[in-house]
Amino acid sequence: MTGEIDTVAVAEKDRLDEAALTAWMEAHVAGFRGPLTYAKFAGGQSNPTYRLDTPSGRYVLRRKPFGPLLPSAHAVDREYRLIAGLHPTGFPVARPYGLCTDESVIGAVFYVMGYADGRNLWDGTLPDYGPAERTALYHAMCDTLAALHGTDFVRAGLGDYGKPGNYFERQVARWTRQYRMSETEHMPEVERLIDFLAATIPPQTRTSIVHGDYRIDNMIFDKVEPHVIAVLDWELSTLGDPLADFSYFLMSWVTDPEGRSGVRGRTGAETGIPTIEAMTERYCVATGRDGVPDLDWYFSYNLFRLTGIVQGIKKRIVDGTASSAQAEKSAGQVYRLAKASWDFAVKAGAE
Repeated sequence: MTGEIDTVAVAEKDRLDEAALTAWMEAHVAGFRGPLTYAKFAGGQSNPTYRLDTPSGRYVLRRKPFGPLLPSAHAVDREYRLIAGLHPTGFPVARPYGLCTDESVIGAVFYVMGYADGRNLWDGTLPDYGPAERTALYHAMCDTLAALHGTDFVRAGLGDYGKPGNYFERQVARWTRQYRMSETEHMPEVERLIDFLAATIPPQTRTSIVHGDYRIDNMIFDKVEPHVIAVLDWELSTLGDPLADFSYFLMSWVTDPEGRSGVRGRTGAETGIPTIEAMTERYCVATGRDGVPDLDWYFSYNLFRLTGIVQGIKKRIVDGTASSAQAEKSAGQVYRLAKASWDFAVKAGAE
């Protein structure tokens, strides 16, 4: 998909109270003028996201799902704090307009941000572009990630945005807990992964803002120029090890082309998509590193984390609270992700 992010018809269970929302916007969003109409963006089964169309312009609303939720999940208030901190630094995020923690307004906590009017690219192979354009877009993604990791988070008011200590140690423990709370069946492969990852945590040498889901479809590019105008979906952001983001970004290079971010077998001079080695060199130059560690452990961790996320979607299907038509399809990926994670764990020394 290219161009505007697709919207879908709003199901009855996802409808918003237009009168209550309009009143809140009038009271909290500078320059807002009603009336408003809205549409729901396709995908995004975690935090439902809407486009608001009004006489004063377009806005985006992100809310928590309706119904019972896992503790710490769907933290749209954290997302809002993050973009409100980053926006004044010049880092490309949407303009923050306001956060509503009063669930009585529309039935869930939500925030409103500006609409980034640009290109949204889903297919990492960039089939609609030539080699030179592909190279420029990938360089923009890499450079934007490096800029995030170089942002002074203390000056941005985010010095306490994450907990101290080893990020991967916390994350392995967190996703183990999330997996356990969403568990719908016993999976021996996941049990082995949990034991291996917890016992082999790599040392952390740097701390930065970590996006947590940095991939091509979570950003908006300028309509003409190859640069990023907004990074989206900060739900998993925190302070942590920047190698978590970088290794997650590189997952696309070890993932088969599937119409999403995967580009395995499609890189090099012929396609214009930089090789994993070229991306690593560019990132290291931009961040002052002399290299990165062996990536197999990091790939295993990233796939384990995705296993936990998709298991959560599967659990919400069982509970009847998933918000996307893609959720059921996503749930079927749990077994594939767990196997892929274990395969990288074996490459990293697991037995």
